[in-house]
Amino acid sequence: MFGTIISVVIAIAVAYVILRIGLSIFRLLATPLPEPPPAGELRKVKLNFRCSTCGSEVRMTVATDEHPDPPRHCMSEMDLLRQSD
Repeated sequence: MFGTIISVVIAIAVAYVILRIGLSIFRLLATPLPEPPPAGELRKVKLNFRCSTCGSEVRMTVATDEHPDPPRHCMSEMDLLRQSD
C-alpha cells in the first residue's frame, strides 16, 4: 500500500516536470523573431573577399546591409570567397 502511494507521487512529479519542460519548449518556439534593425544601422556579417588582380584578402565583419556590395580594390570589385553564418 505504502509503495503504491510513493509510486503515484513519483509519477505525478515526473509528469509535472515533463509538462513544464514541454510548455517551456512551446513558449520558445512561439516567440516571434526580433524585428530587423532600421536601414543604415550596422549589422554583423562574416564575409571574406579576395582581389582577383593582386590576391589581397579582406574580411568584412559589419555592414549596413546583410548582403553588401563587394569592396573595390585595384579598380575592380573583389570576389566573395565564403559567407559564414
